Amino acid sequence: MADLSFAIEPVYIATIFFFIIGMQRMSHPKTARSGIVWAGAAMLIATLVTFFTPGLTNLALIAIAIVIGGGFGYIAAKRVGMTEMPQMIALYNGMGGGAAACISAVALLGTTTTITGSLAVVGGLIGAVSFSGSLIAFMKLQGWMPSRPITFKGQQAVNMLVLALAVISGVLIIWQPAWLVASPAGAYLPLFFVLALAFGLLMTLPIGGADMPVVISMYNAFTGLAVALDGFSFAAPNYAMVVAGIIVGAAGTVLTVSMAKAMNRSLTNVFFGAFGATEESGAQVSGSMKPIEADDVAVMLAYADRVIVAPGYGMAVAQAQQKVKELSDLLESRNITVKFAIHPVAGRMPGHMNVLLAEAGVAYERLFDRDEINPEFPATDVVLVIGANDTVNPAAHRQGSPLFGMPILDVEQAKNVIVLKRGAGKGFAGIENDLFYRDNTRMLYGDAQETVAKLVQALKKL
Repeated sequence: MADLSFAIEPVYIATIFFFIIGMQRMSHPKTARSGIVWAGAAMLIATLVTFFTPGLTNLALIAIAIVIGGGFGYIAAKRVGMTEMPQMIALYNGMGGGAAACISAVALLGTTTTITGSLAVVGGLIGAVSFSGSLIAFMKLQGWMPSRPITFKGQQAVNMLVLALAVISGVLIIWQPAWLVASPAGAYLPLFFVLALAFGLLMTLPIGGADMPVVISMYNAFTGLAVALDGFSFAAPNYAMVVAGIIVGAAGTVLTVSMAKAMNRSLTNVFFGAFGATEESGAQVSGSMKPIEADDVAVMLAYADRVIVAPGYGMAVAQAQQKVKELSDLLESRNITVKFAIHPVAGRMPGHMNVLLAEAGVAYERLFDRDEINPEFPATDVVLVIGANDTVNPAAHRQGSPLFGMPILDVEQAKNVIVLKRGAGKGFAGIENDLFYRDNTRMLYGDAQETVAKLVQALKKL
């Protein structure tokens, strides 16, 4: 077989440009799909050219692993519903962190210098934390464990102790003082990774379900950083890993900061605040929830001039986006202005609502972010809140509420608010929603897809 190793570095450089183009195209909904294709193609090319690395062994096992992993990923991606996409992202991101941790372990078991060994230790620590933390995020989103914050007395002290022990064990892998009983560096690897995995678990347990979009984004940044560090830990740096990891880490960090800003919360508060663990003491909600029937809502919509739809996770659960699109088209055919209010953290992952509505064919130009749409609510006749909860909760304006200071969609300022909801329960953060008790709010109970379908049929009869 001809020696093609000379092509590895040039191909890696080319894939770096593909990654950058893909990332740039993923920044806009209209080009996001093609951006994913660009990045995926780059990853495929980088993987294939790696087979030409001189001295690479176990090619058959590597190929089998790629076929099994790729096949499983393809089947799972085809079958997963949009409501389960956040869990899937958390799980696959965790797998990336786990892979980075495994690469670090292999590097540390080989010959390393102090510098490359240090990079491998840091990469392994971050990758292991991302792996175990992402698994907890997955289980909370999947409902396999309580979504509320899980706390215990002295938790932060225990967390810091575990982290300190992980760092110490990592140092001992690289540098073994003479006073320590002689043993190979690999003897400390199991302890190091057990402690790193434990820290990831302990760090994620006290984070509530409402913060999962931020957590997923942060662990995505962790995985990218771990991959970049692993790329430097080899005797000959793998620049494709370095650049791809840096791009993912930087993009994940920017997104994480943006998500935290959208919730008016610092990252320290997200990871150490146990958000949603308890409701504010002495909180009182006056009034009562007032139900309404679909036929009455249809009449209200038929005589409206301006309607705003504020979607949330309930729309995703019911897979109601197609019916919502049909309803908006029907309203517009009656010369009613319809806009969509998109909160940055609506749903359970960044851009969740954008993806759902784009899937249904809603034009991007009809989607407006919080800052654009909030001034329009006072002049709006009807707001349809479809499965949103915490992102429309006026309690965010009340000092003492756990939501206080979080920028929300000010739907309560509209003339009429119709909340489509399965029942009278609280949102994912476990906080009572003041909106449901307002005088201008009516509750339309039921599955969102079925309820919107009823609205469509009632409108057609008018």
